[in-house]
Amino acid sequence: MKAMTFAKQVFDFYFTIPKDISLPEGVETIYPFDNEETRRVMRTFFNKYYDDTKPRTYLIGINPGRLGSGITGIGFADAYHLENYCDIPNSFDKRVEISAAFMFEVMEAYGGVEKFYKDFFFTTVMPLGLLKEDKNYNYYDDKETQESLEPFITETLLKQMSFPQAKPNIICVGTGKNLKYLEAFNTKHDCFESIEVVPHPRWVMQYRRKEKEKYIQVYLDALDKVLHR
Repeated sequence: MKAMTFAKQVFDFYFTIPKDISLPEGVETIYPFDNEETRRVMRTFFNKYYDDTKPRTYLIGINPGRLGSGITGIGFADAYHLENYCDIPNSFDKRVEISAAFMFEVMEAYGGVEKFYKDFFFTTVMPLGLLKEDKNYNYYDDKETQESLEPFITETLLKQMSFPQAKPNIICVGTGKNLKYLEAFNTKHDCFESIEVVPHPRWVMQYRRKEKEKYIQVYLDALDKVLHR
């Protein structure tokens, strides 16, 4: 029997994510998977780069943002970079999202998007974006939100780690609360063999933009380290 491709597993995962999640008042989810253009772009992207059974190392971020993967459905990829770097035309507003801009510079430095996606996959602890007062919100921004999301995060993160191609050595995107959460998650569920960590691209672009090249190298070193485990 032919093994299921990584692309097919990703589609099955995202396109069956439930919409209704228990959340505190004032916090809502971003659910892009009902949008026909999002589904088309995701299918085009994943069939282009992940239509195989090759193992991948996960880079695990926080949760999708409203201007990036909250629109495109693709981790750290906004509409502009999908069209200009991945050659996937789309009808979305081409605003550049700063985290995506940094990540695509990392990918270019690694050897280009094709080479990068052969080895790595972007995902997030919380697979749906969150909004509070129409602004991006993180799953860990308040205790009540994190606790209410715990069962959903546990189910969806373990499911992604159960893909046959998921390597057990991960890279955490974000050196603060995201890392702390993933470490605690691993203590409880024992699903990662090792956790490397890189600073979040938003932090780099907001606070260390003048040192951007240094942080691109930090990423390249981490990518190289996990590949040779």
